[in-house]
Amino acid sequence: MGISLEKGQRISLNKIAPDLVAAFIGLGWDVNTTDTGGDFDLDAAAFLLGSDDKLISDEHFIFYNNLTSPDTEQSVKHLGDNLTGEGDGDDEVIIVDLRKVPADVQKIVISVTIHEADKRKQNFGQVENAFVRLVDVQTKEEILRFELQEDYSVETAMIMAEVYRKSGEWRVSAVGSGYQGGLQAVLNRYL
Repeated sequence: MGISLEKGQRISLNKIAPDLVAAFIGLGWDVNTTDTGGDFDLDAAAFLLGSDDKLISDEHFIFYNNLTSPDTEQSVKHLGDNLTGEGDGDDEVIIVDLRKVPADVQKIVISVTIHEADKRKQNFGQVENAFVRLVDVQTKEEILRFELQEDYSVETAMIMAEVYRKSGEWRVSAVGSGYQGGLQAVLNRYL
């Protein structure tokens, strides 16, 4: 097991994993036993931001309906939508080839939202064991992990982590910020 990050902690990938070329970003969660009358469908997404902290284009929003980044190398790939989150381990996965991410992408924000949260009367207070982890694609070793510890009883969207460039190197920040308003609230932040 890799390094366990606390909320707000930042770490240099160059220092803890100098040979890392591609990262498997896995997100997982369990649903509390409370019955809301419907299944939970959590969705992972990646926002590819420029130096102004805004989406470079609509195609730079990577999610279940846009699985790959627009660059010719497809440096960021979402591996598909998990509609239930059942089972152990990673529920949704995003692969980032750090060597191939275009220079105009300065930050990759990883979020999780609850699909139709208001309609289903669901929030992150009903989700437990939520985590984001970064795994070396080549060695399959977990480099770092961030687990949500707080009770997010009104939030329907979470920014879990940021992978960003600073001084010529890739870094990770454990964010853990919740939003009301689902995916649209997070989108509004980066438009």
